[in-house]
Order: sequence, then structure tokens, then C-alpha cells
Amino acid sequence: MKSNSIVILALAALGACPLSAQKADPFSAEVKQMYDHVKNNVTKLAERMPEENYNFKPTAETRSFGQIVAHVADVQARTCSAINGAPKSLNAALKTAKPELVAVLKESFSLCDQAFGSLTDANAFETFMMPEGQHHSKAGLLVMAVVTHSSEEYGYMAVYLRLKGLVPPSSDAKERSSAATGAERKPKDL
Repeated sequence: MKSNSIVILALAALGACPLSAQKADPFSAEVKQMYDHVKNNVTKLAERMPEENYNFKPTAETRSFGQIVAHVADVQARTCSAINGAPKSLNAALKTAKPELVAVLKESFSLCDQAFGSLTDANAFETFMMPEGQHHSKAGLLVMAVVTHSSEEYGYMAVYLRLKGLVPPSSDAKERSSAATGAERKPKDL
């Protein structure tokens, strides 16, 4: 699996670092940092789009903005609840109003907070079976189905915002400066 190869390479690179420079669970800490970044951006983006534009589609063949929010919530809920040991469906695809969709998105992030919170370097490559029958490592699935997928969907939704004359959170200078804490700055992604 391609994503497992990336995770293995990342672990190998971390292993090359001097032991004195390594923190406890450096790999899982970095995965959690990536998740926090995408969670922050996707949540702010969903909140930023005005309710009247949740049905907006740039073309007839594409999903509406609200449908993308629902898709992200459903994928995250399915993935993270399976990792948490209690598969759950939020049925976000059945919702259309902004308040409902933002609430279900936040619920999916709550499930993912638990899944990412349980990730350690020791259990990152433990495998488990998804309800559909696929076997995945915990880290591989979290990176692929949550971080990578949600980042990809964020990119699509950012274009929708731009088409409505709005600036996505990751491109907003005010957002970036408020996200900086002390000497730490979050990376700009769009």
C-alpha cells in the first residue's frame, strides 16, 4: 500500500535522528500535528462559507459545498470510529443545512480526536480490519483516510470559497498570524 510506504519512510527518517533529539513518540506526535492542522482548516472553512452557499456547485457535475462537508464528516466518522473499536455512521449525507453539517463535521472530528489521541509510536503499525474487510495499520489509515483525504477535500472547498469571493483560512493572513503561538508557526498550505 502506497500510504504505508510513506509512513515507513517517515519512521526510517525519524530513526536516523540522534536519540538525544528525539521526543517520546515522535512519529505519532507528527501525525497528530498534521491532523490538528487539517482539523483547524476544515472546521474554519466550513464555518466561513455562508449558509446560502452550502448548495453552491461550480458545475453541474460536482458536489455542492455542503455535500463535500458531509462527505468529509462521513469518511472521518467511518474511519475514526472503526479505529476506536465502535464503527459508527453519522449519515451526514442526509443533511443539507449549514448548522447541521457543521455540527456533524465537529462530531466526526470528536471521533477522530479519540482515534488520533490513542495513536502511539508503539501501536502505529498494529493492523485491524475495517467493517468492509480491508486490513490497515492504524497510522496508515489515519494518515490516508483522514489527513490526506480531508486535506484534498479542503483544497476543493477552498476553491468554492474563492469563487464566492472569500479567502480560505489557510490563505488568510489574519488566520495565519493568530495561529502562530510564540516562536511556532503553522505551515501555510494554500
